[in-house]
Amino acid sequence: MKIRSILKRRRLMACLALLLLAAAGVCWFIWERNGAYGFNVLWRRGGTYWVNVEPDDPRLSPGMRVALTVPAPKATSGPMSWQEREKGFEVAELPVMVDGREVDSILLARIDPAQYRFVVRNAPAGDKGIDEWERAVPQARLIVNGSFFGLKGLPDTPFISEGTVMGPSRYNARAGAFVADEHGAGVTDLRDGNWQQALAGATNAMVSYPLLIGDDGQTHVKTDSRWLANRSFIAQDRQGRIVIGTTKDAFFSLARLAVFLKESPLDLKVALNLDGGPLACQSVRFPGYERKLYALWESQMVDDQVKLLRWPMSDATWAMAIVLTVEPKND
Repeated sequence: MKIRSILKRRRLMACLALLLLAAAGVCWFIWERNGAYGFNVLWRRGGTYWVNVEPDDPRLSPGMRVALTVPAPKATSGPMSWQEREKGFEVAELPVMVDGREVDSILLARIDPAQYRFVVRNAPAGDKGIDEWERAVPQARLIVNGSFFGLKGLPDTPFISEGTVMGPSRYNARAGAFVADEHGAGVTDLRDGNWQQALAGATNAMVSYPLLIGDDGQTHVKTDSRWLANRSFIAQDRQGRIVIGTTKDAFFSLARLAVFLKESPLDLKVALNLDGGPLACQSVRFPGYERKLYALWESQMVDDQVKLLRWPMSDATWAMAIVLTVEPKND
């Protein structure tokens, strides 16, 4: 009996050792591939996966179900009005209408770059969602997700944050960039590919894609992929003001968003897409006024099959590795 007990204990210890080795191997793989960002993704929401759904599945948002009808519905702008919350900073909500009913809306901010500074920020550890960014940058009047990032949470495009250059040194930019310095801010059409010149001298900048509306006044997303998501964009109107928008629902593919913005009453000169999906969150804060959106939605069409993005911890908020903040110049 004693020998049998010893053998049983040894087998148990061997199993535990194998489990520890397997766990160490998984941790090593995550660290090598994703760094701290990967561990925080697991800790924050348990990972990410896709599920197959039908176009009318109730797990899709109402706006997505409308967008997936055939033929594709035509969206128009509903009535809106700007409200000034502080000198040089206005907010509005633009309804997205299909056949006389609202299927989505865009949370808008219109900002005078002479009155405010724009800062692009990176938190590669993946430990900051919209709530944590609010605490980290309490002076920010607006926080919105920024451009694209890689597996380790670092910028995937040329990027400058408070004078620090980040992102790839070699990059084939044919879309656009948001560029800010002490004199102001603007959105630049990069169809000539010269992003180095566009970012020269910038204090804060980020290249993004695709260009929704170019300097030529035309939309620049030629194919409708039927990829639906919460969307964020940054634009410049014909008066030089910066317009930032985030959709509440996920009615828009990029091609439809480009057409909608061109035909909207926003009078945009140029518009640039930012990263989208569940990390496309937005916060606006003023004394006596707050507005915050937690994004939720992303789906794609693969061989006529709708795939919906999901995560195990359904009430979790996503980390935002890159954000743009808007802050008063006198702070």
